[in-house]
Amino acid sequence: MLWQVIARLIDQGSRLSAVRLASVHAAGDVLGRRRGFDENDLYANLTWLSAHQPRIEDRLFAARASRQKPALFLYDVTSSYLEGEKNAYGAYGYNRDGKKGKKQIVIGLLCDPQGMPVSTEVFRGNPRDTKTFSAQVKKASERFGCQRVTLVGDRGMIKSGEVEDLARAGFHYITAITKPQIEMLLKAGVLQMELFASTICEVEHEGVRYVLRRNPLRAEQLAASRADKQARVERLAAERNDYLRQHPRAQVATAEKVVRAKIAQLKIEAWLQVEAEGRSVKLTVHPPAREEVSRRGGCYVIKTDLPESAASQQVVHDRYKDLAEVEQAFRTSKTAHLETRPIHVRTAAHTRGHVLVVMLAYLIRRELSRAWTPLDATVEEGSHQLQTLCSTEIMKVEGGNHMLTDPHPQCTLPRSARSAGHPSAGGAAAPGDPCGHAQEAARTP
Repeated sequence: MLWQVIARLIDQGSRLSAVRLASVHAAGDVLGRRRGFDENDLYANLTWLSAHQPRIEDRLFAARASRQKPALFLYDVTSSYLEGEKNAYGAYGYNRDGKKGKKQIVIGLLCDPQGMPVSTEVFRGNPRDTKTFSAQVKKASERFGCQRVTLVGDRGMIKSGEVEDLARAGFHYITAITKPQIEMLLKAGVLQMELFASTICEVEHEGVRYVLRRNPLRAEQLAASRADKQARVERLAAERNDYLRQHPRAQVATAEKVVRAKIAQLKIEAWLQVEAEGRSVKLTVHPPAREEVSRRGGCYVIKTDLPESAASQQVVHDRYKDLAEVEQAFRTSKTAHLETRPIHVRTAAHTRGHVLVVMLAYLIRRELSRAWTPLDATVEEGSHQLQTLCSTEIMKVEGGNHMLTDPHPQCTLPRSARSAGHPSAGGAAAPGDPCGHAQEAARTP
């Protein structure tokens, strides 16, 4: 298991490539497995990991929460596409990877307040986000034995049914509401547009606290996006008009239909429309509608049932923003470094084991990133330099000579500097030594 996690951290290849990598790094000797192993052993290990996942996660959680159990959990889901059609969890659903025509799985990740993964779970590729949430409530209350916990979930994930599940467990929630829900509250007079500003504002209604804010940076980004979309439609309209002028028999209605489809695709029909005018198409911008869209750009609403005595409006706002830690974990695990996808395994056990391997590798990556921050080295840079470390066993022949190989200079320290720079002596690691230690490259039995 240990090598499978390490291989994911340093190479991100297939099970077969992990076996080849083990021979390069003499992993069998280092781990005391003289017989060696092949890809079938690694597949069997995925099955073992799947069967023992709750115990592994429980022990990791107990080690981190030995003094005090967390009072807050962050939860989010993502999807990951599959290669092939036979995966036990595979299904067609809302594809966050942009891979049309491929089945996918859905992965839920439960994290502590610092964004450290606590548990991961695999679902079929087409559940609603809300369907994955109740399992996390049960996990936090029963498996981890937490009480009076607040779960933080993304917008649309915590609805009335999930609120009831949380209430039965004695838990609270922090989430955000969708744009249609904001519109409903505005129409009902619960919220007013004047309350949305760069500073946080709060409204309480029927036992629910709504924390409001307008992000000016996001508003500027949306304004730039609207301008870009309008320019794209204008270019298309100009191209259609040129075509109509050059082709007298071309239908104006066809050009109008093409431009209208583009407007609908860009979702700007609320303030930009097209109509036929003679032998051309004409765009019309409705300033009041566009101004209204502009006013609501960057506006968001966070809601919670936490009392003011337990969390101020600033705390509620900041805890919801902590979901970015889970999003970062997904980015790192899926694409940036650990590369969960593409997934080639088929069985349910292998799929769960594969996802757990990635989560365990991410835990190691987080620790390495924290430890190597003072050395100004990324995890990728450090792991690359660690690949140059080797352990050489030399059989000494009586009466003969033997020579010790030297380690890579970036992964060792001069003998004279070891007492000053070796971490075990209380000093700092040498520049260019993200390993943080020196190591002899040879040993003689």
